[in-house]
Amino acid sequence: MLKNRLIPNIIVNNGHVVQSRNFKHTNVVGYAITAVDFFNNWAVDEIIILDVSRQPGNRDQFHNIIQGVSRRSFVPMTVGGWIRDTTEINQFLKEGADKVSINTEAVNNPNFISDAAKMFGSQCIVVSIDVKKNQVNEYEVFIDRGRKPTGLHPVEWVKEVEKLGAGEIFLTSIDHDGTKQGYDLKLLQQVCENVTIPVIAFGGVGKWQDFVDGIKIGKADAVSAANIFHYTQQSTFNAKKYLVEAGLNMRMPEFYKLSTPRNPKYTETY
Repeated sequence: MLKNRLIPNIIVNNGHVVQSRNFKHTNVVGYAITAVDFFNNWAVDEIIILDVSRQPGNRDQFHNIIQGVSRRSFVPMTVGGWIRDTTEINQFLKEGADKVSINTEAVNNPNFISDAAKMFGSQCIVVSIDVKKNQVNEYEVFIDRGRKPTGLHPVEWVKEVEKLGAGEIFLTSIDHDGTKQGYDLKLLQQVCENVTIPVIAFGGVGKWQDFVDGIKIGKADAVSAANIFHYTQQSTFNAKKYLVEAGLNMRMPEFYKLSTPRNPKYTETY
């Protein structure tokens, strides 16, 4: 049985780590290398780093960040944001990424998914899917960092993504992003029930229990967050401890000494 995973998400805008709320990125909270150093010490399973910069000139800076981070990261790393061709996928993999996340180009050119999967293997290709409620209150896939509606329903799109060879899905609720209200569990359930490849949940975590709900109720294979990890002391360590004590199948370092039943002091929020 595959273990559930806890995955911090580092969102980079113009070289700085930023907070995100409904896909608006304004509050600078630090630097990617510093964040990775903390996460390495706090027993995460993987790390996701996404570039949300809109200035084309900052792309070289992002590649430099990935090179620096990869030399310090001891866990698998997924890199994404504005990836449009297999040449750049190859570049990121050479720089130390284990997987890449593709989004807008996957919708604009679905064959990009199959081409990338054939070239690098499905295990390397994560398709990022951003969803929010449209004007008629129905779920719809958006691209261009949440600015452009596609007319695609997320369930139909994830089915197509799986057929095209993606190895994993990174599912974000734009409406819940940064709200601390927890994952959109209805959306998460709909997606997870219609694919066999792993689904990573993202968007809305405000307390450790949200991670548990994402797996137990939403049926996600992995849970991810960004903002909460920047403001909670020993954040991923305590989050992982909470998940294990909630009965989830997590990878645990040998130095963990877990108490039973779950200790209420780990229900902190930010």
